[in-house]
Amino acid sequence: MFFENHVEKPKQRSKVRSLLGKEYFIKKRKAVDLFSSVKFAQNDATTQYSHNLIRHKSILLRPLKNVEMVLQHNKVINLGIALKHINNVIIKPGETFSIWKSIGRPTLFKGYKEGLALRNGQIGTAIGGGLCQLGNLIYWMALHSPLLVEERWRHGYDVFPDLNRTIPFGCGSTLAYNYIDLRLKNNSLNSFQIALWLDDEFLNGEINCKDSVNLKYKVYETDHLIKQQWWGGYTRHNKIWRTILDIQNQKETNELITENNAIMMYRPFLEEGINQ
Repeated sequence: MFFENHVEKPKQRSKVRSLLGKEYFIKKRKAVDLFSSVKFAQNDATTQYSHNLIRHKSILLRPLKNVEMVLQHNKVINLGIALKHINNVIIKPGETFSIWKSIGRPTLFKGYKEGLALRNGQIGTAIGGGLCQLGNLIYWMALHSPLLVEERWRHGYDVFPDLNRTIPFGCGSTLAYNYIDLRLKNNSLNSFQIALWLDDEFLNGEINCKDSVNLKYKVYETDHLIKQQWWGGYTRHNKIWRTILDIQNQKETNELITENNAIMMYRPFLEEGINQ
């Protein structure tokens, strides 16, 4: 079928239009939140939950073609600043966790540096660039918890070849202050806490809970495909699923999490047919 895995050629927008559009959506989100009844989660460094649901880590510095390492070192600085506002956040019953509500707007005044960013499908820089790694980590951990993913924006581009990838393609969460957010809602009677920290090599995270959870989670992909589109570019596709095992009742359920369709920004095949 022609429209199966069909992806339109990306449109290029002027810098002025992109800037004006960004500020419009920022103000719109602020207005919506101002009059919203949503109760947002807060940090609480005095409380520590001992029941661990998941731990995960992602490497901080990767050698990337045509990307200056200073941008990655700046990313580490940006992550360090952002973590101070999220580490130990507690999501109580009925509350919603928002990355941007916790962090606020990344600015030079707050110490954020120029980091790697994606604009109109092109690699560039932005103040606070690199915070998507934070969104990726928290989203992956949330998929292994009872927290409901209320808002998540998938990456429309597959930017770099798989290098030391430990999770399926398409399990990330892109961010842009403040209208492209990651929001997690706690509809359970339990309380959850996000812990985050940096070491010399990794961004580390875990989700802990007040009371134990008799559930186990497995996230996996199916239908992985790389396809050439009619306009010449390559696209990458898959489906992300989650298996939830109720340990007490030994009942297993499967659910489709998302279907990914991303434009590839690198040559997908070598002559030998191996991912580049």
